[in-house]
Amino acid sequence: MTTDPVRPGPGKCVLFDVDGTLIDAVDNQRRVWAGWAERYGLDATEVYRVALRTRPMETFATVAPDEEPRECLAVLHELEDEDVRSGVYAAFDGASQLLGTLPSGAWALVTSNYEHRVRGRFARTGLPVPRVIVDAAAVGEGKPSPVPYLVAAEQLGVRPEACLVIEDAPSGVEAGLRAGMTVWGVNTAAAVAGVHRHFASLREAVPGILAFARPEGSAGAE
Repeated sequence: MTTDPVRPGPGKCVLFDVDGTLIDAVDNQRRVWAGWAERYGLDATEVYRVALRTRPMETFATVAPDEEPRECLAVLHELEDEDVRSGVYAAFDGASQLLGTLPSGAWALVTSNYEHRVRGRFARTGLPVPRVIVDAAAVGEGKPSPVPYLVAAEQLGVRPEACLVIEDAPSGVEAGLRAGMTVWGVNTAAAVAGVHRHFASLREAVPGILAFARPEGSAGAE
């Protein structure tokens, strides 16, 4: 497949989630939550089970209701920052080729994490960084709110309906759909409810994503 930059069609852009979509961070997240659970004398397996389906503050309220939430969050952030510095990360197959082919102005990252961690992980995996990153600090509402994806579209100067969202999680899929965007799911055995197309791996989605970005490519769902 060509590695020459793809020239995007008028106003067409691709918006990527990060963890679970471009970077495989499952083991890292499990280790971070295990370290957090150890700090508070909690069962790591149970804590991680809750963390998978709730946001951090909701996780703290469920598994450690007597602890100060801000302190809990500070400990979690400390562990996450250390993991970015010392943890082992891997990009999903196809991520490097895909991001290296799309021009920087045709894509953005939309993450519930923080930009400095994203940049650290991308540096560790050799992935290019776009000019637009919408992180947890950039918006008042996180996924499944449509706000993060709408902010990314605004910063890229494109209409929401001209955006393709690449996601792996239900909350992210819901956010993209509520933003009025086309949403494709990747890296899951079964399709997340609502996605327009589903791919078992990011690698399988690469040709379609590049086709979307081309003037002659498909901009709709199948």
